[in-house]
Amino acid sequence: MTALEGIRVLDLSRLAPGPLGSMYLADMGAEVIKVEELAERGGMARDIFIPPGLSPEEEEKYLARDILGRNKKSIALNLKVPEAREVFYKLAATADVIWESYRPGVVERLGIGYETISKINPRIIYCSISGYGQDGPYRDLPGHDPTYTAIAGVLASNTDMEDRPLIGAPPVADTSVGLFAVIGVLCAIIAREKTGRGQYIDMCFSDSALSFAAILLGQYMALGPMPRRRDAQLIQNAWQTKDGKYIASCPLESYFWERFCRALGLEELIPHHHATGKKYDEVVSAIKDKVLTKTRDEWFEIMKEADTCVSPVLDFDEVLQDPQILHRNMIIELEHPTQGKVKQLGFAMKLSETPAQFRDFAPLLGQHTEEILRELGYSGELVEELRKSSAVK
Repeated sequence: MTALEGIRVLDLSRLAPGPLGSMYLADMGAEVIKVEELAERGGMARDIFIPPGLSPEEEEKYLARDILGRNKKSIALNLKVPEAREVFYKLAATADVIWESYRPGVVERLGIGYETISKINPRIIYCSISGYGQDGPYRDLPGHDPTYTAIAGVLASNTDMEDRPLIGAPPVADTSVGLFAVIGVLCAIIAREKTGRGQYIDMCFSDSALSFAAILLGQYMALGPMPRRRDAQLIQNAWQTKDGKYIASCPLESYFWERFCRALGLEELIPHHHATGKKYDEVVSAIKDKVLTKTRDEWFEIMKEADTCVSPVLDFDEVLQDPQILHRNMIIELEHPTQGKVKQLGFAMKLSETPAQFRDFAPLLGQHTEEILRELGYSGELVEELRKSSAVK
């Protein structure tokens, strides 16, 4: 048994953030049906893992490794066609959740907005994911992760020593909005058990990015602007090792700093945990020179024994072999019917009684269209008519 078994989700989201969130729902057992366009949109393919313009044979190679589409079904509907909208209405009547990431106003123009669907199914939980939300002065602005983190103050808080904003990875807004949307849906499911009613969930990237900056924002609101502390680069840093690789350190607490210095053989640095000015430069230089005397893995073994906050900086090829990652089953190996053994990301949520499960590889476009239509009561003749009218694929 899985935690969300029996929950049906209609997923209209695209690219990465929406599909990432619905992947979590699918992994935990929800039946997630990707409601997809018949053709590629805006030069983009079905999600961020699949390049546009592939043949079905080429696409299958990508789908075998596509975590964003795993455990999901696919129905292809042209929602601009009345017959396709009728299919969607029938499908929505059977659903628990609608999950969409169009720009504000699009679902209303298509005739599938919350007000319409909630009349068909009052228990529906309708989650909209957009750049800046369904209201406000920025409502209609387009954007991607850097623009949302910029508005949220996250970009300005992540700077180099010359105060230049750094656009880094992973994408904070893209990742956080999927997680917050999942939390919102789960809360709404619990609330529905009490009230019998569904509800609308308005999620946006900028809100989610700002919420991820809660600690920094909380400090600012409580204490005002904080002066830049150069020692942050001393305490929290990546140091190059003898083999050209790096170790990352963050001995924030005084006892971790002491252990870090002793492990380096630099006990004289212990009093200078928060060095400034010339002393700061001396401490940084001493650590840099010392770390360069051993390889990354040698230092990691030393620091593990010292019980301080240091880890190796791993490339993804090393992550795939790391004993801790493998022990936690965060890389799973699967047998694909045509591609052989493939690796995928494992499940971060580890529930003892209702664990996440892998059930199916990502589907081809419209792979389950006929199956779903038959379930809704459409005959084979009607399915063929819908195909001929370009309502479905």
